[in-house]
Amino acid sequence: MGMWTPDEIALLCYDHFNALPKRGKPDPGREWTLLAAVVKVTVSPCHSTAKKEVVSLGTGTKCIGRSAMRSKGDVLNDSHAEVIARRGCVRYLTEQLRRAACGEGSSVFTHAGEGSSVFTHAGEGSWRLLPGVSFLFFTSHTPCGDASIIPMMTDSQSQPCPPITTDDPSKVTNQVSEGGALKRRNEEQGERTKKLPRLEVEAVDKVESGVGRAVSEQREQRDVSMVNQLPQPASAEAPVGPDIHRTGAKCVPGGPADPLQPGAGYHLTGGLRVKPGRGEPTLSLSCSDKLARWTVLGFQGALLTHYLQGALYFSAVVVGSCPYSSEAMHRALVTRCSMVTGLPEGFSFQPPELQQSSLEFPHSQALTKSSHLATQGHISPCGAAISWCLVQDQPLDVTANGYKHGVTKKALGTIKARSLISKLELFHSFLALQAATQLLQLPPTLRGKGLQTYWDYKQAAGSYQAAWHLLRCQAFPLWPRSDRNLLMFN
Repeated sequence: MGMWTPDEIALLCYDHFNALPKRGKPDPGREWTLLAAVVKVTVSPCHSTAKKEVVSLGTGTKCIGRSAMRSKGDVLNDSHAEVIARRGCVRYLTEQLRRAACGEGSSVFTHAGEGSSVFTHAGEGSWRLLPGVSFLFFTSHTPCGDASIIPMMTDSQSQPCPPITTDDPSKVTNQVSEGGALKRRNEEQGERTKKLPRLEVEAVDKVESGVGRAVSEQREQRDVSMVNQLPQPASAEAPVGPDIHRTGAKCVPGGPADPLQPGAGYHLTGGLRVKPGRGEPTLSLSCSDKLARWTVLGFQGALLTHYLQGALYFSAVVVGSCPYSSEAMHRALVTRCSMVTGLPEGFSFQPPELQQSSLEFPHSQALTKSSHLATQGHISPCGAAISWCLVQDQPLDVTANGYKHGVTKKALGTIKARSLISKLELFHSFLALQAATQLLQLPPTLRGKGLQTYWDYKQAAGSYQAAWHLLRCQAFPLWPRSDRNLLMFN
């Protein structure tokens, strides 16, 4: 740490959010949201100063159900703040690599041949971080999933990620925990404001989760034996003491389920979880699981691995003031991946430093409740998600239900409706980077391969796929596999 404090990072991110335009922000006293950001820290050569800069920021609390997923890569499946912030960061890094490859100069990357070699050569890309540059991750609330299963200090503490219920009242069932507490009222009417039209997205063919029916008995047996070797979840028969926080995220299919006992026996700990969706299951893994994955694979994604000497890791994860347990954070983000070995060159297990700030996000659920007036109607999570990143063109991108905010039903499927951080748009940015790279500097993994689809380009990142395979085998055997049909766009 040394060059920054958790409060300094939190304040930097809150101030950055405050400076953004009003569009997509929660209605004060009536709507709440979560905020996450990626902060670039640049330490001067003499280590006397450190420049701290927000390079990507995201807000959001929602996910789409599996039937709303599309094979064109043009809808955002997961709009939780942490995921939005990471995707915005990929957009920022892609532009920085393009600037570096074009000789325009980048504040992030340098060619491997320049200066002293920080990374060993991973045999793929030829770019590495400039000396003194690192990235840390900020989130205003404990990530949903395993890190959120923590002892309660009071009965009134807030849930980080409530389930998104369906708009059809006939399909709504009150979600009551075994302890008798109503988890969350059905979707408040206040959420459907005039400025946020509900998009009736045409359902695509339902996709299989990739776990369960689609896998062979042989793999099921292997997965079960793998689970038996993993750090075992806390016993379901734990004594009933103080209650624990509920997470809206459900255990992944194919593995052990929550026992739903009263008090501390309600949840299993250490398991993978899927986020709740709009009245139906999603295929989006919890933010705890995604952050854990980034400690091994890096946060740059498969595509940028083609250009990089080594994966990029967050040096720290800072959480704002909220219900928090350092033990649960360590378990969720560090312990679960700490046994992964044999990774390809350029990859290693890099646990972030875990810190908490004493500053609460002004638009948190708790502070929204405290400033709420009876005349304002129900309190609800904000339906919009904001993405901002440090790029030259269109840094701001506001979405609702996975599409551009305020778009008409007629525009769905067109470029007008597409988020700039959707898979399709990030793929287009990557192809622009490839086109801007001189032939001699093109990464070997991209030369003469006849790659066409998004899937092709991801699979061609051999070292990344090898690292992902080992992470899956050694730590997360139950991680649902992506449906290839959703990744075949070009």
